[in-house]
Parts: sequence; structure tokens; C-alpha cells
Amino acid sequence: MLSDSAPVSMPAQSSAGVRFDWGVLGARALTTETSVVVVVDVLSFCTAVSVAVGRGTAVLPIAFGDESAAQVARDRDAVLAAGRRGATPEHPWSLSPAALLTAPVVPRLLLPSPNGSTISALASGVVVAACLRNASAVAGWLWHQGHCTSANPAVVVAAGELWPDGSLRPAVEDLLGAGAVMAALADHGASLSAEAQVTVAAYRGITHVATALRGCASGQELIGSGFAEDVEVASAIDADTVVPVLSGGAFTAAA
Repeated sequence: MLSDSAPVSMPAQSSAGVRFDWGVLGARALTTETSVVVVVDVLSFCTAVSVAVGRGTAVLPIAFGDESAAQVARDRDAVLAAGRRGATPEHPWSLSPAALLTAPVVPRLLLPSPNGSTISALASGVVVAACLRNASAVAGWLWHQGHCTSANPAVVVAAGELWPDGSLRPAVEDLLGAGAVMAALADHGASLSAEAQVTVAAYRGITHVATALRGCASGQELIGSGFAEDVEVASAIDADTVVPVLSGGAFTAAA
């Protein structure tokens, strides 16, 4: 469940093994009945986590805007990631997955983001970071660990983006990332809620996922800002086999 918040009242998604919703409030509503949270933030927190953890870096999530981030990084002996535009040759670690593919590997990286990192930092129980790059690996690990059943359900949370007023903006890239994970779970035999089934249908209805990522609002924003490579890195379906699981306050690779 998500901490530091009052429970949100809403109907449960029946007895399905895999449930789906959006953002902090969606996670808060559904995680009262599940012990597994799969956070999906394709552009770009969870993609950055998949890349970094796959290279051997432990990634620490933190709520975006936390003014103590620098102190937390010092206390946890971690490198504090810069904003995309704040990265330099001397400090190349940022939210950019493309940059993390080539940056020197550090033992611990504190990675703020307003969506995926915030949800991860607030969640408890088993927390997994998923994206298009590791969708099949995450699904396989969850299933073989005995999750995603009616007795031990999981909630897949598409992080989405935020409007300037702080309200949720559902994002195509996270719909596709969540759909990829849940489609793989369905192939393993997991039962899906109606919300999850609709999301999987949307994912399976897209012929060219990379084209969709380039054309969606978030993709266009990154491309227009000079970060087209981040979109390409994020669209590489099943390029990674790592399953980042939050343990001791940091995402590390599941055994």
C-alpha cells in the first residue's frame, strides 16, 4: 500500500490476479488489497531504472520536489541524478536512459521524478519497476514468484504525467508499457480485471509501438527538447532481462 495517505474508497477490481489503475491515487486505491505494486513509467523513470540496474547500479527512488534529496544522497552514499538539462560531462547521471547507458557505473544513484519515482517511494510491499524494455522479464518473475493470482494479486500502476495544476494526465507510453507487462502475464495464465484487459487490448492493437512512442505527446516533447534517443531507448521492447525490485530503499536486480 502507499504510505502517508488516507485510504481511497473505490470498488475493488473483483478477484482478478492482475489489476490496473493510474497514478498515485490509483495505486493508493488498489494497493489496500494487494501486496505487489508494479510501477510503469516509460518516459522515463522505470526505463532509467531498468538500464541502470541492468548495469549494476542500485537506484533509490525519492518523491519529486523533496528538498532533502541532496542530504538523502549524502546519507545513503549515493550520486544524486541531475535533471536532463543539468547533466554535464563531469556529472552525466540524469533521468535520461540514453545517458545512463553510457555513464560510468556508480554503486548507488538517487533518481527523483514526479511520477514513477514518487509512486515507488510511497509504496510498500513488493515494488517492481517495469517498462517496455523489461516487460516480459517482469511478468515471468512475478508469475514464477507466485504473484498475480486471485489469492496473491498484483496491481500494475501506470504512472502517467502531470498537468501544470498537479492533476493526472494519462500517458500513452505508460498505457503501452503496462499493457506489455499484463499481456505477458495473461500469456502465463494470469486472470486480468476488466481494466487490465482493456489496457492489454490497447497494447495489442498497436502494430508499431516505437512509432506510437515517437508520436505521442510525451515522446514529441522529448524529441523537441533534443532527447530523441531517450524515446528510442524506451521503445526497445524486451531489450533488458533485469527485474528491478525495491529492497532496503533501493531498486536492485531480483535473483
